Amino acid sequence: MSDHGSQHKTILGWSEYVSFPEWGITQLRAKVDTGARTSALHVEDMEAVGDGRVRFHVVMSRKHTHKRMTVTAPVLKWGRVRSSTGHYSLRCFVRTRIRIGDVEKEIDVSLVSREKMLYRMLLGRTALEHEFLVDVGKRHTLGKRRKARKKAR
Repeated sequence: MSDHGSQHKTILGWSEYVSFPEWGITQLRAKVDTGARTSALHVEDMEAVGDGRVRFHVVMSRKHTHKRMTVTAPVLKWGRVRSSTGHYSLRCFVRTRIRIGDVEKEIDVSLVSREKMLYRMLLGRTALEHEFLVDVGKRHTLGKRRKARKKAR
């Protein structure tokens, strides 16, 4: 069995922390989903702000919903997306840079409500292709979330 090109790929677990440098977002927990073609990000309060742009809140944590970042981004497109339950919905897509471990690349992300889901972010195949291999038996292969250090008094 041949393993063409895999020697230079980063191995991911089924769950990793990702960052969005352009948006000032670091260490957002993401689920790797090789069954999904596109990536999806949980957002709230999305609104058109003119000039082909949208503003939305990225909710950083399920437990701490007050931890959120406000982002304004150009709309890449609106597209129909079929959910895992088979239902279609119209979603807004934006393009941004994502950092996964040491790899930084531009990806397309659909903005959606994932309120009932454990993970705020799904990483789909197109975000993973070329640079990554997925080891489904592992998670956080690129490092654990760093805790904020308390300042000494």
